[in-house]
Amino acid sequence: MKCPAEITLEVIGGRWKLLILWQLLQGVKRFSELQRALTGISQKMLTQQLREMERDHVIEREVFAQVPPKVEYSLTALGESLRTVVEAMCEWGIKLRDGKLTGTLDAPLVGAAANRDAATPISSNGAR
Repeated sequence: MKCPAEITLEVIGGRWKLLILWQLLQGVKRFSELQRALTGISQKMLTQQLREMERDHVIEREVFAQVPPKVEYSLTALGESLRTVVEAMCEWGIKLRDGKLTGTLDAPLVGAAANRDAATPISSNGAR
């Protein structure tokens, strides 16, 4: 029997899915808006991640019949149900970053956690 956390990670795991999910928790976004918000993601990778999230019923894609074509991405009810999971992860990350967790590092964070985009601060509610 699989660990329930592993099931969750199958849906939102990986380098980009959680970041895409966080963006869509802020509201409906077009492809170009997501690409601008996710510094470093290629068009191919964003397309692949969005397709996987659509396949898993976390997001929905709405195509508007107009010229030029317009496509918007939004969360489904299943995707919205992940809000508390993402918020809890943000709160935990803030506590870790600020050294407020028991048994955390006495020294400042190093590695990937310390190298996050400083231009995107995290607010007290976990929002970037």
